[in-house]
Amino acid sequence: MLKTCIIGASGYTGAELALLLQQHSQFELSALYVSEKSLDAHKQLGDLHGFLYGRIDLALQPLKDADMGLLANEMDVIFLATPHEASHEWMDKLAGKKAVVMDLSGAFRLKNTAVFAQYYGFENTQAHWLEQAVYGLADWHQDAIKTASVVAVPGCYPTASLTALKPLQEAGLLDISHRPIINAVSGVSGAGRKAALNSSFTEVSLQAYGVLGHRHQPEIATYLGNEVIFTPHLGNFKRGILATITVKVKAAVSAEQINQAYQLAYASNPIVRLRNSWPKIDDVAHSPFCDLFWKYDEQSGYLVVGSAIDNLLKGAASQAVQCANLRFGFESHLDLVG
Repeated sequence: MLKTCIIGASGYTGAELALLLQQHSQFELSALYVSEKSLDAHKQLGDLHGFLYGRIDLALQPLKDADMGLLANEMDVIFLATPHEASHEWMDKLAGKKAVVMDLSGAFRLKNTAVFAQYYGFENTQAHWLEQAVYGLADWHQDAIKTASVVAVPGCYPTASLTALKPLQEAGLLDISHRPIINAVSGVSGAGRKAALNSSFTEVSLQAYGVLGHRHQPEIATYLGNEVIFTPHLGNFKRGILATITVKVKAAVSAEQINQAYQLAYASNPIVRLRNSWPKIDDVAHSPFCDLFWKYDEQSGYLVVGSAIDNLLKGAASQAVQCANLRFGFESHLDLVG
């Protein structure tokens, strides 16, 4: 069994990770950590997240600087479910030793440091690990993930968007003179567990936010290889993302070419499900799947693609486990789907 730990285990994503690792046939969940000053320190994870009560018998330990070197040399995998700033600060202490680091923050997703500073509000000074980090889009970057020492697990919106768009881009079907338009709505769990008025369930209505300035826009554009217009929305439901994406394809592209692009990309992939009707969030909530469906207007050349994921699982925890599976030579869907 491969030893794993989670740093930042008290949050929604950390809790989902804990359950996935606890149930995994090849990974041992060895320890759970929170920041040294966290009010959750020493509490049982099941007391914070009732669905884990009696299922995971581990307390949340406060992480001290002296612990990091020990973890880096004792663990096989360290999962960072931490704020961007914490992952950035701690990476040099955790990476490059025995442990492979799966970072679920955005600290190492963008290679362009100027763009990173613009969208994240601080400077990335970890040049070595920024260069080494592999973008963990598990259904596309398998070969690079297999040899990575640090994996930058993608954001939830980019996962839904890129899973929908990359088959078209890779097949050369997109008309790159027209930016893909991505409208996506997420449940409130995407804002994290910390209380805030603008993500309080009773305050939330369906609304756009981060318009023409959300940090996931450059992430999507970078790994698609094409600029996009991305508009996120916050919905008054707990979990899930539904992205509706409008693209212009090249002249004379047929519906059959589009179908073939998706079949080639995902026909043998049990995580990505090619549907015969528009996906719903309820279809993917509490699951590792990404569900896709599309409709093409050959007369105008416009294609609309629907993509649905669970933001806490495929958009975070289960994709991180997919990456860990790949890194250690297992099937990427091992212990995620039947």
